[in-house]
Amino acid sequence: MATSAGLLLPLLLLGQPWAGAGAPGEAVVCAGNACYTAHWGKLSAAEAQSHCSKNGGNLATVKSEEEAWNIQRALAQLLELEEALEARMGKFWIGLQREKAKCLDSSLPLKGFSWVGGGEDTLYTNWNREVRSSCVSRRCVSLLLYLSLPSHASHLSKWSEGPCGTPNSPGSNIEGFVCKFSFKGMCQPLALGGPGRVEYRTPFQATSSSLDTVPFASVANVACGDGDEGREHYFLCKEKASDVFDWGSSGPLCVSPKYGCSFNNGGCQQDCFEGGDGSFRCGCRPGFRLLDDLVTCASRNPCSSSPCKGAATCVLGPHRKNYTCLCPQGYQLDSSQQDCVDVDECQDSPCPQECVNTPGGFHCECWVGYEPRGPGEEACQDVDECASGHSPCSQDCTNTDGSFHCFCKEGYVLAGEDGTQCLDVDECEGPEHGLCEGLCLNTQGSFRCSCLPGWELGPDGVSCTAGSTSLAPQTGPPQGEDMGDREGNLVYSSTISRPTGDSEGTSKEPPTMKRPSLPSEAPTTLTAPDMLAPSGPPGEWMEPITHHPKATTDRGENTDEAKQSDNGTDGQKLLLFYILGTVVAILLLLALALGLLVYRKRKAKREEEKEKKPQNAADSYSWAPERAENRALENQYSPTPGTDC
Repeated sequence: MATSAGLLLPLLLLGQPWAGAGAPGEAVVCAGNACYTAHWGKLSAAEAQSHCSKNGGNLATVKSEEEAWNIQRALAQLLELEEALEARMGKFWIGLQREKAKCLDSSLPLKGFSWVGGGEDTLYTNWNREVRSSCVSRRCVSLLLYLSLPSHASHLSKWSEGPCGTPNSPGSNIEGFVCKFSFKGMCQPLALGGPGRVEYRTPFQATSSSLDTVPFASVANVACGDGDEGREHYFLCKEKASDVFDWGSSGPLCVSPKYGCSFNNGGCQQDCFEGGDGSFRCGCRPGFRLLDDLVTCASRNPCSSSPCKGAATCVLGPHRKNYTCLCPQGYQLDSSQQDCVDVDECQDSPCPQECVNTPGGFHCECWVGYEPRGPGEEACQDVDECASGHSPCSQDCTNTDGSFHCFCKEGYVLAGEDGTQCLDVDECEGPEHGLCEGLCLNTQGSFRCSCLPGWELGPDGVSCTAGSTSLAPQTGPPQGEDMGDREGNLVYSSTISRPTGDSEGTSKEPPTMKRPSLPSEAPTTLTAPDMLAPSGPPGEWMEPITHHPKATTDRGENTDEAKQSDNGTDGQKLLLFYILGTVVAILLLLALALGLLVYRKRKAKREEEKEKKPQNAADSYSWAPERAENRALENQYSPTPGTDC
C-alpha cells in the first residue's frame, strides 16, 4: 500500500508546470508560519484582494517590523526580475483599509484603519505623512516603493493612504500588490548530499527553488545528477506529530561516493562523517541530537530553540525533556500555550467607579464630578462645584452628588446654553402689560407701579385712586423713593379698568388687588408708555407723576384736595387752548407757504410758454409816426370841422 502511494504522487505531479524562480511577475518569501508574494498588476484594491483570496490568502498585513522586512524582501525580489525599470515611484496594495462612514481616529496607531484579514489594532505603523481626515469614502493603504533605487531591501517602505480605486481607474501610481498566506506549520528545506536541484510548489500555486522554510502541504520535486537524465524524487510536507512537520525522508538526498562530505557538507546540518567505503553520515555537536531525518540537529535543551514567543519565558521541565512557557503578571498564555496575551482585570470590577485596562495592568479613574480622595487612592469623593470662588452659577448654586444645579432669585429665570446664567423677567411685558393698574416700571429682578397725573398709587402698591394733580413736570423722584440714576420701562396697563372719579373725587369702582409693589433696588429703563392720558378730556396730556396716598384725618383736608383738583382741571383746559392756538397758527403758515408755492409755479409756467411762442417777420419793424402832409386834407366844405359831411 505504501508503494502504491509512493507511485501515485509522481503521477499526479507529472503534468504540473515548474519554474525555477517562481511564476512570471511574482516573488515569494516564506518566514515563520507565513509566506508573502509580491505581484505586478495595475488593479484596484478590491481586485487585488480577490486575486489573493482565490489562492487562500489576503492582502498582506504589516503588524510588526519583522513582517515589514519580509514583505520588503519579496518586493526586492520582484524588482530584480525586471530589467531597466523606469525611475519612478510605485505603490503596492496591502491589506489595511477604512470603510466608508468610518472617520479618522487620531488616538489610535492605525488611525481608524483595520486589517482585511481581521485581528486587533497593532502598534507598528510606518505612515508617510498625516492621514487625511475623511469619512465620505472608502480609503486603502499602499506601500511606497522607489523603483529606480538599486537596493530596495535596505529600508522599509512607507505607508500611503488614498482612494481604493475602481476597475477602470485603479489609482495613481499603483504598480502591484502583496499577498499573505498563513499555515499551521513549515518544513525545513530538503538537503542535497550531491549534485541536483529542488523545486517547491506551494498550496497557493507559487513555485520556487530557494525558500527558507516550505509551507505545509507543499510538494518538492528533487532531480539528482549533473545532467538532465538524473533521478527524480517527489516529497510532500506533512504533519508528523503536533507541531512537527517533515518530508518523510531519511538521510541526505542525491548522495554520491564521488563527492562524500565535500559537496554541501554531505547535506548535513552540522557535522558530516565519511566512511572507508565512500559512504558518510551526519552527526551533531555536543548538546544537540540528530532528528529522525538523519540530517537535522536539535538541541537537547528544549528551550534552546526559543519556543516561547513575545513576553513568554521558557522554563525547563523535569529531566530537561520538555518545557513550559510562563507569562509575567497581568498576562496569560494564549491558545497556542507559547505566547502571552493581556488579562483584562476590569472584568472583575476592581474600581469603585471607572476602570481602564492597560497592557499588563489597569488603573482606576473617577467619573465626571468626582475626584480621588488623595494621591494614589482609588476611592472617589464628590467635587463641590458650588464652593466659594468656584461656582459656575451667576446667582444661587446647589451642589448635588456628582453634579450641581443653578437657581435664580425671584424675578429672574435661568438662561444660557449651560443653564448657569440668570435673565431678568420683564413683568411689564405680556398681553396685559404687567400687573399694575396704571403705569408699570420694570426693574432688575422686580417692577414698580405708578399712576398717571391726577391719580395716586393706592396702599396696595398696584391700584390707582383719584388724587391731586401737578401742572408742572416733576423734577425729582417720586415721594418716598430715591430714584438715583435709575431708568425705567414705563408701561400703561390698558386691560385693567381705570378708575373714573365723580364730582367728589372718589372712585365709583374699588381698585383691584393684584401684586404688591416690590422694592426697586436695581437700574431700570424708561420707555414711552402705551397710553399717557387718564380718563378725561381727549387730547389732554400730562407728565406721569407717581403719588403716594396720605392718611387723612378730617373732612377739611378732603375739601382742600377737591379744590386743588378743580384748579388742576382749569389749568388743563387753559393748556389745551394754548395747544389748539399753536396748531391753528402752524396750519395758517402752512397754507400761506402752499399758496406762495402754487403762485410761483404758475408764473414759471407762463414764462416758459411765452418763450416757446413763434416770432413773425413784422416783429423786427416799428411804425413811424404820421406826418402832417400825409394826412388827408380836411373837407373845407364840411359844416362840421374835422368831418366829411
